[in-house]
Amino acid sequence: MQAAIAAAHDQAAAPAATDWPRIAALYARLAILAPSPVVELNRAVALAMSGDLEAGLAILDGLGGDARLAAYHPFHAARADLLRRSGRSAEAAVAYRRAIRLTANPAEAAVLRERLAEIEAAGR
Repeated sequence: MQAAIAAAHDQAAAPAATDWPRIAALYARLAILAPSPVVELNRAVALAMSGDLEAGLAILDGLGGDARLAAYHPFHAARADLLRRSGRSAEAAVAYRRAIRLTANPAEAAVLRERLAEIEAAGR
């Protein structure tokens, strides 16, 4: 399953050409074979990228209480992005701040700070 997911990403000539519905379906199968909160996180993002933003957010909301993800910055970054895309700016800002605090990668932190600044500027 993981190889099939990687191949689906690799086969896209450009990010916009990624077959997100296929990737979401592959993650759904992987979730049955090897369930984990990270697989569910990835499935949520793939669903959102395939056009079902609310389904992706619902999965992430369900994962919110999982202690294994509490300090996992990709969870908070993904949630922030989906919240931002759904117009829930105040909630997105909270999630961006959490992701920024948790990441050790300066480049990732810079991108997250940029998105947070965009939300804050739009809210003024």
